[in-house]
Amino acid sequence: MRVLSSLAGGAMIGASASLLLLFNGRVAGISGVLSGALERTPEAHWRRLFVAGLVAGGLVLRFALPSALPSPDTSLLRAIAAGLLVGFGARLGGGCTSGHGVCGIARLSVPSVVSTLTFMATGMLATGVVCHLLGAPR
Repeated sequence: MRVLSSLAGGAMIGASASLLLLFNGRVAGISGVLSGALERTPEAHWRRLFVAGLVAGGLVLRFALPSALPSPDTSLLRAIAAGLLVGFGARLGGGCTSGHGVCGIARLSVPSVVSTLTFMATGMLATGVVCHLLGAPR
């Protein structure tokens, strides 16, 4: 069942990214969408709606099927620190995993392939350090 739900989730992400590109001419990179939603431009409206849909979808899933989103096993401080580091990395990398990994690779963008490989390698290295050297739970 987990394989089917993962497949369905991936298909929905791909479909939504494709629809945004087809109808709006925009890449569904969440870091770019979020930063644009914070600006005062005419284009910020659809970006705010996009972010609101992401939040609303998570909330609906949390209440409709609580077992789908287990409670985090980390402190709020660690989650905030991780979020800030991810935001910094997205800015440094010129985009996030959704923009580069989902949309960029699908468009055969060499910089996106390099960025995605860098994200993945860095994530594996960080996980190895945190889990094996610092003894954090897996």
